[in-house]
Amino acid sequence: MEGSSLRAVGWARSLPLNSEVKTARDWAREHLEARGWTSAAPETVDAVLLTVSELVTNAYRHAHSSAQLVMAFDDHCLHVSVHDKSGDLPVPRAADTESLGGRGMLLVDATADTWESRPCRHGKSVSACFRAPDAMTRDVDAPTPPPHQ
Repeated sequence: MEGSSLRAVGWARSLPLNSEVKTARDWAREHLEARGWTSAAPETVDAVLLTVSELVTNAYRHAHSSAQLVMAFDDHCLHVSVHDKSGDLPVPRAADTESLGGRGMLLVDATADTWESRPCRHGKSVSACFRAPDAMTRDVDAPTPPPHQ
């Protein structure tokens, strides 16, 4: 678009393989609370936290890798990305009633507005986009106090 610019706010967190997935969820929730999403868009927050859980779990379980979690908010959506060291891209599978697992990407597909995976030089990144509710599309440059680490 002519005359438009992209403005974004973002956060990143490295999660070693021995970290708990709860650490990733708690970190994400703190940032969403700081942006006002937990009160303005609780259903979206639930979807984001489920996606964070699934993507970090996949990095640990399938890539046997630490996870790099990045959340970035622009004028249009919240992007949640997880990078791991495996080049194998995820593929949603048909749900198997006999299996305890294997539904993670189906959940991401059902809860995120869009998602994609792409190979990177040292592994892959899987990203999901969650459109911001109208009330949350305020100026992304507005100061937001950082949550505690």
